[in-house]
Amino acid sequence: MTVAGASVTVPPFAVVPGGQVQRTLAGREKQVVELVEATYRWHAAGDSVNPPSYFLRFPDRPTARIIALPASLSGDVRVDGLKWISSFPANVAAGIPRASAVLILNDPVTGYPFACLESSIISATRTAASAVLAADQLTRTRPRPTRVGFVGTGLIARYVHTFLAGTGWSFDEVGVHDLSSDSAAGFRGYLERAGTPGRITVHDTAEQLIRSSDLVVFATVSARPHVHAVSWFAHHPVVLHVSLRDLAPQILLDAINVVDDVEHCLKADTSPHLTEQLTGNRNFLTGTLADVLDGRVTVPPNRTVIFSPFGLGVLDLAVGKLVYDLVLTAGQLQVVDDFFHEVRRHGRLGGLR
Repeated sequence: MTVAGASVTVPPFAVVPGGQVQRTLAGREKQVVELVEATYRWHAAGDSVNPPSYFLRFPDRPTARIIALPASLSGDVRVDGLKWISSFPANVAAGIPRASAVLILNDPVTGYPFACLESSIISATRTAASAVLAADQLTRTRPRPTRVGFVGTGLIARYVHTFLAGTGWSFDEVGVHDLSSDSAAGFRGYLERAGTPGRITVHDTAEQLIRSSDLVVFATVSARPHVHAVSWFAHHPVVLHVSLRDLAPQILLDAINVVDDVEHCLKADTSPHLTEQLTGNRNFLTGTLADVLDGRVTVPPNRTVIFSPFGLGVLDLAVGKLVYDLVLTAGQLQVVDDFFHEVRRHGRLGGLR
C-alpha cells in the first residue's frame, strides 16, 4: 500500500517496561522540562488534539476511577495515542502506589499502535516537569523561593522534588506534611538519602507547612477541598496545586489563578470547577501557563499564585515518544514479533495456517 507515493507498512509493536522507562529518563530533567514547554506552546498554537478525558467510575468502588486521555500531537513530535491511568486511593493503605498506567502510541500514517509503555513513570515525569516549569515562570517577578513545602508525600511529590533538584533549584528549608506519619517519615528519609540541602521539617498540620513555605506543592489523593483558610496564604506563596482538589473556592478567589487548559481544568469537581460553580463565571482565572510563557499574562509579585494543571494527554505523548525514540536509538527496543498477525486484507496463503 502507498500513500502519496510513500511505501506504508504495518509498524512493529514494542513493549517498554517501567524499568526501561525510568533508566531512559534518569538525569534528563532539563530536557524533559524543555520538551513540556514546547508541547504547551504547540498545544496553544493548535498543533494538537486533546479531547476531554473520559472517567470510568464504579458504583461499588466510589473512590476509584480509571481515566482515558486520548490525544494527538503535531509539532516536532507527530504521534497519536492514549494514556489509560487508574487511581485507586485504597492502594496506599496496602503499601502500593495509588496510580498505575499504560501509554499506547499510534502511528499517525497507518493508525496502528506501535508501542505500549509503562506510564505511571511517564505520567509522574510530565506532571513534575509541568510543575517545575510553572514554578520557574511564576516566580520570575518575585524573589526566588527559599522554602518549599510538600503536602502529600507519594510518587508525585518525589518526582516534583527530583525535577526541582535536577533543574537547579535548592532550598534553605524543605517542609513535609502528610496525614500518614509513616508516609511523611518515608519522604523525609528519601530527602535525606537524596542529599537534599537545607533543613527538613515534618509539620503536624497543613497550616504550619503552608505558613512556612514560599513554594507549596499539593500532591495528595484528596477528593474534596480540605484547606479553607485564606489567612494561611497571607505571605502570598506560589502554589503548585498538582492534585487539583485541595483548595476551597475562597482560596482561589483571593489568588492569581493559572491553569494548563481552561476547558480541561474546569470539570470533574476540581477546585477551579467548584469555584466556577460557586461564582457562575470564570473571571477568577488569570490565564494559562502558555499565556505566561508567551508574555500575554504577567504575574504580580504581591499576590498568592496558584497553578492548577489538569494534566494534558499531549504531554504524555511527548514524553512517551521521547522515551521510545531514545530506546530505539540505543538498539534496546523489545519488539513483540507477529503481534499484528492479520495484516493482509485477503488473508495468508493457505487459509488459517
